This record gives sequence, structure tokens and C-alpha cells, in this order.
Amino acid sequence: MPFSKIDLVDCLLLKELAGRARAPFQELGRRLHLSAAQVQERVQRLEENGFICRYTTELVPEALGYSLQAIVQIRPMPGRMKPVEKLIEGTPEIVECDKVSGDDYFIARLFARSMKHLDSIVERLATDATISTAITVKGQIIRRRPPPVEPM
Repeated sequence: MPFSKIDLVDCLLLKELAGRARAPFQELGRRLHLSAAQVQERVQRLEENGFICRYTTELVPEALGYSLQAIVQIRPMPGRMKPVEKLIEGTPEIVECDKVSGDDYFIARLFARSMKHLDSIVERLATDATISTAITVKGQIIRRRPPPVEPM
């Protein structure tokens, strides 16, 4: 989908939505000195042109009983790339996974309720891949955030 140009007002609107996606159009309009109808029209155009692909809710893992967070490096065994991809996709505790270059093909972020739970997840993945869980997340200094938004 081709991206169109965005102006300063679009940038400000995207920043507002990135911080609070459920903000009413009327409130956004007040903050940006636009009418609710103008905000709605801009949001619709930004969606249609591929600048906004979805709205989401961020859950608190600890509140759901997930006390551990780990970054896992996954290297599929020869000829096992597709089965490993399916295994990753089918593991609900894996909340993000990037395919990367280098020695490890996948870098995944997962949540576990305990060390025993983490071990069981790793054991499932290890049937078709070499796994490294040397990185257990102690905290996040930057949570997932959008890239800088500037007029183009």
C-alpha cells in the first residue's frame, strides 16, 4: 500500500493516538484545534493510507500471573525452519518474535508464570531448535513505542 504525505497536524494526531488510541474525536479535536469531524476524516485517511494498521490494548502480564519475562534466541536445526516457525506461532506465551540475520534466526519475547513454566516452554521449542535463554528480563527501560513521527 503506497503511503501518502502527512503534514504537521497528521503527525500531532498520530502522536496523540499512539499515546491514547481510544481518545474521543472531540477530545482530540480540542487538543489539536480541529473539529471532531476533521479529526475523524484525518484518522480515516491515515488508516486508508496505511499509517495506522490497528488499535490495541496493552495487558499487564504480572496481573495475569506472569512473573517472568525472557528474551529467547532460537536457532532451528537444519531443515526445521517451518516447523519451528509453526511452534513459535502456536506458543501463546511468546508475545513477540523477530526473524533476524546472524547465528540465531529468531529472537522472541515470552512471559512465564515461574521458572518451571519457562523450562517447559523452552523444552517444547528445543525439540526442533537450539535455544538460548541467557537473557531474563529484569525490567524494560523503553516499552514498545512508535518510531518518530515527522511530516513527509
